[in-house]
Amino acid sequence: MVVELISVGTEILLGNIVNTNTQYLAEKCALLGLSMYHQVTVGDNRERLFAVLETALNRSDVVILTGGLGPTEDDLTKEVCAEVMGFDLVEDEHTRERISKYFKNNIYKEIPDNNWKQAMIPQGATVLDNSNGTAPGLIMEKDGKTAILLPGPPNELKPLFTEQVFPYLQSRQPEVIRSQMVKICGYGESQVEDKLIDLINTQTNPTIATYAKTAEVHLRVTAKAANEEEAKTLLKPVVKEIKNRFDNAVYTTKEEETLEMAVVRLLKKHELTVTTAESCTGGLIAGRLVNVPGASEVFREGFITYSNKAKRKYLDVSKGTLKKYGAVSEQTAKEMATGGVFASDADACIAVTGIAGPDADGEKPVGLVYIACYMKDKVKVEEYHFKGNREKIREQSVVKALDFLRRSILSNYH
Repeated sequence: MVVELISVGTEILLGNIVNTNTQYLAEKCALLGLSMYHQVTVGDNRERLFAVLETALNRSDVVILTGGLGPTEDDLTKEVCAEVMGFDLVEDEHTRERISKYFKNNIYKEIPDNNWKQAMIPQGATVLDNSNGTAPGLIMEKDGKTAILLPGPPNELKPLFTEQVFPYLQSRQPEVIRSQMVKICGYGESQVEDKLIDLINTQTNPTIATYAKTAEVHLRVTAKAANEEEAKTLLKPVVKEIKNRFDNAVYTTKEEETLEMAVVRLLKKHELTVTTAESCTGGLIAGRLVNVPGASEVFREGFITYSNKAKRKYLDVSKGTLKKYGAVSEQTAKEMATGGVFASDADACIAVTGIAGPDADGEKPVGLVYIACYMKDKVKVEEYHFKGNREKIREQSVVKALDFLRRSILSNYH
């Protein structure tokens, strides 16, 4: 089954907003095993939207449209879709009642007249109730073609898709499609592919797809089968083989688990506490950790010691070390990690110091980063030479630091 995405909104074309909906929907459609060959963005213009939708319906089985379902005059998606597919618009009493209830529980009690436009739906369409806004989603089917209309705001679109559209599309698939994610740190995409090239070259079912992330590689293993149990049986040996080849570099096989979630999970499992000591990353590591629910059980403190004075004051880095080796050095990283443990009485400390750029520090190049981890009365340091701009170097440093902490836990508490 072929699916196509159409994003509606002049604000997307002008770059006023980042279109995260397309990435989200593309990933979910891939998870369903749907084929996707086109993604289109079109402004709030009746003629251009009509032409784009007509083309999409001719070449795809399912067209998912996002945006343009609001109450204003430039919200045209529903009206144009009804026109292209030959549906009359009629008032839906159920949707009208939901709009009334939405405003009753809203800070704005008066319902603008233009909001009632959202209660008009194509006759015979399936209405998808929107609990987070006034615009309902819609499923329109005709002559073997399907148009799925979703509101643009992500906090409305995602629940609608997850709860109602995903099961609908899944039910239309002739086979059960099941995927499992394998997330890896410590390897680049080309290295991962090289270690799996024999599996990739001979793959039929399941298939392996690689996705490069910042300092990570994600693998999606997908199997098609007549039923759920058979799909799981097909996936199991392939996932097991990947885990065998990459060993501890695999930090999770759960789709929803991030690297920081995996770290917090390990800290909780071994009843450990951690402190962060950051220079060039400026608190980004601590921020990633505290994003995880329950991190308060394991996270002690976060030190942002950007200046030499701060490193000396809060982490007890010696003046002699800073003078002899500099702030960006193996020796300073070690003392930062050690100082972080003793200042917070934590079981571990991950420390980062580096040159994020754009300017180099004397003979030390941009991208030089030292990451130290103190654990079990020992401190280890890793040296990295990252490429990219300031933001990219800092992002890579964060991921490598979290992974270093994860690997340190595994090696010390296996």
